[in-house]
This record gives sequence, C-alpha cells and structure tokens, in this order.
Amino acid sequence: MSRTWLAGLVGATVAGAGCGSGPPPDTTGMVLIQGGEFTMGTDDGFPFEGPPHRVVLDAFFIDEHEVTNRQYAAFAEATGYVTNSEKHGWSGVFDPRQNGWTKGDGADWRHPHGPGSSYLDMGEFPVVHLSWADAAAYCDWRGARLPTEAEFEYAARGGLEGAKFAWGNELTPGGVHRANLWQGTFPRQDRTLDGYGSHGPVKKFPPNGYGLYDMTGNVWEWVQDWYSPVYFSNSPVRNPKGPRTGREKVQRGGSWLCSANYCQGYRVAARMQTEADSGLNNLGFRCAGPAE
Repeated sequence: MSRTWLAGLVGATVAGAGCGSGPPPDTTGMVLIQGGEFTMGTDDGFPFEGPPHRVVLDAFFIDEHEVTNRQYAAFAEATGYVTNSEKHGWSGVFDPRQNGWTKGDGADWRHPHGPGSSYLDMGEFPVVHLSWADAAAYCDWRGARLPTEAEFEYAARGGLEGAKFAWGNELTPGGVHRANLWQGTFPRQDRTLDGYGSHGPVKKFPPNGYGLYDMTGNVWEWVQDWYSPVYFSNSPVRNPKGPRTGREKVQRGGSWLCSANYCQGYRVAARMQTEADSGLNNLGFRCAGPAE
C-alpha cells in the first residue's frame, strides 16, 4: 500500500538522519517508558505485520503527543529550515471527493489544507506534509530522535499485553470513540461520529495506560526504521532498530483515514510504509530519546 507515485518528491538524503546523540536536554512534554519485554507484531493482520516475536527494550522517553504545528514553527523560525514540500510546491493529499491520493499543489506544513489555509489557525494540530528527513531534522534539533518501530508499538500498547487496540479489545467501548478514525465505508463516506472529518487537534481523546495521546488514529507517524516485509522473522530480540537500509520508512499508529474495510491501522500491531521522501496530509511524527 505504498504510495509509489509519490517517490522522488524531494530526493532528500535520509541516511544517518534522526540519530540524536544523547538524551533530550529538556524532556518537558515527554513520558518516561520503563524498559520491558513484550510480544511485537501479529499473525491476525497483514503478512508484513508478523510473525509475533518477543522484544526486550531499554527505557526511553517519548513525546506525550504528536508534534504540533506550533512546535514545528518554533523549529523553523529558529533554524530557517525549509521542508521538502515547501521547496517543491506540493504534497500528497488524500481527497475523499476524488476517492484517492492527489497532487496537492500548494500544500505544505504551513498550508495544511492547501492554499488559503494556515498553520497559524491550527497551532495544536499535528504537523503534516513532512518527509522523513523533515521529521528527523526537528527531532535532531531537540537532541532527540524518531522512536524505533519497536518503541512505538510498546508505547502504544500502554501496558496492555496482547490487546488489539491501545485501550483494549473493543473498538468503541461503551459506544465511546477513543481515537480519530474513519467511521463508514472508505473512501465513499465518513460519518464523522468521532467529531472529525480530517486530522484534529492533539489530546482530544483519552490517553492510553502510559499517559500517551493519539498513539492510534489522527495521523500516521514516521518512525526510525527502514521497512522490510520480512524483518520480523529475524530481528534482534533486544532493542531492534530495523533493516540497515531501504527505500521506504515505516509509519505507525494509523490515521483519520483508517476504517474497518481498509487498512485497520488503528490496531496497535498495524504498520505501513511510505517512501522516505514523501509528504502526506495524514502523516506526522513524535520524538523519542534514551532514558540514560
């Protein structure tokens, strides 16, 4: 389900990016996740989401919520950084009216919904339209890095070993929506029963057991790892970091476009991949760092 046609958007160099050299100097807004062992992956999903395997992780910090427009604006102002979508004048936009992905001329993080929209009106929304390198650059600026895929799944589970979702095994326990997802038949109709027809502000749904918000839904999130459909078959047990190289990077957590008849990306074991140089309107990120 890779958006191959978006490849070559920017030609960014990503090797070696996102490798913060030490713990974040300021862990404000981060949550300490104690190290532990868990079963990663699933055999009840897509083939590339398994096999289930035991993983041991050291303690780490991870952002309480997705990085917002307000936070990214502080980075851009301090550094003068220009993202790939800004340079090239467009980004990948899913348009429900056209039932698919489109070339969103004028869409970038400063214009989340294209020309006429502004990040200034969406300060607490997750920043989107960023390539992997754009996300990694922000984390580097903070002295942090992107979380590994294993760290993201462990954190998303919130201590619920074996649960299907970040809050348990029922998608809407008691009829209450726990994440910003697609309700209805994708892509024809989103009933917006959760209150959102696109991505929404952070922290509008309850946190998981670790106090983390939006680990499921709202926007997919870049992680550190290169993608391989067979990596789980031979990955290291302790602190796996993904394949050494590749063309696509893993994204985790699902988005507002995830539905029961599509990717079901709201499952904690769900994973997806996207070319590292692509920006999309349903893809953001959060940062992590070692606890030592």
